[in-house]
Amino acid sequence: MMKKLGLATALLLAMTGAQAYQFEVQGKSEFIDNTVNEQNFTGAVQGTYYFKNVDSTKGPLAEAAFLNQASNFSLAYNYGEYDENGLDIVSHTYGAKAEAYIPTKFVPAYASASYSHTINDSKNALATDDQGDRYALELGALVAPNFLVAVGYTSVADQVSYDAFNILSNGVAKAALESETIADDQDAITARTKYVGAIDGTNMAIGFETGLVYGESTAYALKTDLYLTPALSVGASYAETSADIANDKAWGANVNYFITPAVAVGASYVNANAEGDVRDTQTVGLNAKFRF
Repeated sequence: MMKKLGLATALLLAMTGAQAYQFEVQGKSEFIDNTVNEQNFTGAVQGTYYFKNVDSTKGPLAEAAFLNQASNFSLAYNYGEYDENGLDIVSHTYGAKAEAYIPTKFVPAYASASYSHTINDSKNALATDDQGDRYALELGALVAPNFLVAVGYTSVADQVSYDAFNILSNGVAKAALESETIADDQDAITARTKYVGAIDGTNMAIGFETGLVYGESTAYALKTDLYLTPALSVGASYAETSADIANDKAWGANVNYFITPAVAVGASYVNANAEGDVRDTQTVGLNAKFRF
């Protein structure tokens, strides 16, 4: 019995201390506090399979897949409950996404394709049930080491169709802001950049991301992360839309820590300010990742 227990413990330590991985499972929950209700919440889970082992020794653990240019396939699910002025809506969003990094004789090329489907289930007569699909394509290149530039096209059959992966990465408030930006236009052009680089002479690194969505309105997003060590990071973000909505801006902060190279926990805060309006919203999120 003791021998079996020791073997199981050794196996667990080997998994949680692994420097390479091929699967990642992550989950996130957000508590939503707006002017009229402080009991709304979301829950999200995502599983990712990488076609080759990802080496987590190249830099910040959080960016191991990006630094390795690791092609992958992901599935995601998001659940949310939202009450506002009598509305009572339960939302389900499902998503699938593939990313590919393709070597060329010039620079590495990048391509992604994703699909999300949202079902909104109204629990009373103040809103109707609805559902919609979303398709997105992106093409880009790593124009310099660890510097990605990509442009894309998004087709949204219904403006309430959220991006399942955006919800998990950036939070439900920013995903809603992006949906309001596309609105009834149904087609949108997107662009984004991403860079991760070491800070010379230190054990630290810095990451930057920018994003643009051009639909019925225009939105942009900025995000930066400071990796104090390969395991610990703090970050800040800002997003704004020209759409005529009360909470047209959102700023956020986050902290993430890898307990081991395979296990991480984190927390986030987003403020989608709409002072004096029922949609004035703040969210607090908790997340965890497990790699193997």
